Amino acid sequence: MLESADIPSTVPALAGDVDAVVEQASALGGPVVLKPRILSGDAGGHRAQSPREIREGFVTVRDSCWLGGQCAGAGGALIEAYMDGPEIGVECVVLDADTVHLAAVSRTFTQGESPVLETGHLVDAADPVLRDPRIGQLAASAVAAVGLSRGVIHVQMRLTHHGPRITEIGATLASDLIPHLVHLATGLNLPQIAADLATGADPDLVPRQSRCAAVRFLYPCVTGQVTAVHCGIQAAWLERLVWTALPGEHVCAPPHASIRDRTALAVVTGGDPSSCRKRLQLVEERTGIHIQAGTA
Repeated sequence: MLESADIPSTVPALAGDVDAVVEQASALGGPVVLKPRILSGDAGGHRAQSPREIREGFVTVRDSCWLGGQCAGAGGALIEAYMDGPEIGVECVVLDADTVHLAAVSRTFTQGESPVLETGHLVDAADPVLRDPRIGQLAASAVAAVGLSRGVIHVQMRLTHHGPRITEIGATLASDLIPHLVHLATGLNLPQIAADLATGADPDLVPRQSRCAAVRFLYPCVTGQVTAVHCGIQAAWLERLVWTALPGEHVCAPPHASIRDRTALAVVTGGDPSSCRKRLQLVEERTGIHIQAGTA
């Protein structure tokens, strides 16, 4: 739908076997991204360029499993051209087919390239991207092209040197506590707005404040069983710290980690992105987890 509407976006294809993925990568030119047909939060994605990297990456991605669940297996893997630049989420309030309101922009933190893991998000009420007319126009065009006419929509983009490109459209509230970050940063309540739209009420779209909020997800350094956790920091700007891996649980370290292996999450607030990043780093430095390596 996006392609037929001439909307710049990534165009994923399904590669069924090793030979097909090399052929498709050659047609795309340059580096490519291989993604499993299961998992989320960018887990399992591989960047590859040489034929050897592409073949090895395909096998790894194809065999990716959700912890305790199914594997991508014979379903193959998705392949798309690699796009450089920061990744953002545009939180859109679609009032009708012709009216799209930009509530906020979330910026995504990642680590690694093969595989890629999402490690957090940041929402700045004064993000300069909100003043870029291309962002709003692209989001509105994409929402219209796929036929979404009402609701809170999460549109992901890459800010490439060729301009913004659509990478994903979620016809739902964003995950990873992004709506909570939007509320902390702007005062806008996206779940309430979504409920108002669903029930025919007029949503409140007036920001109440202009701040910054961010979340960081921690991953284990080694694979094994968690035996102890501790936090050595308390501060008014630390909105929450939640351990998502508790003693007795098994976690996998990158490159085999998925979002289920996150050990903790921290939400901080601040007056600007720089202060939020520094506070997230401080939290990470002062929290600790002990893992007995190699245990299942």
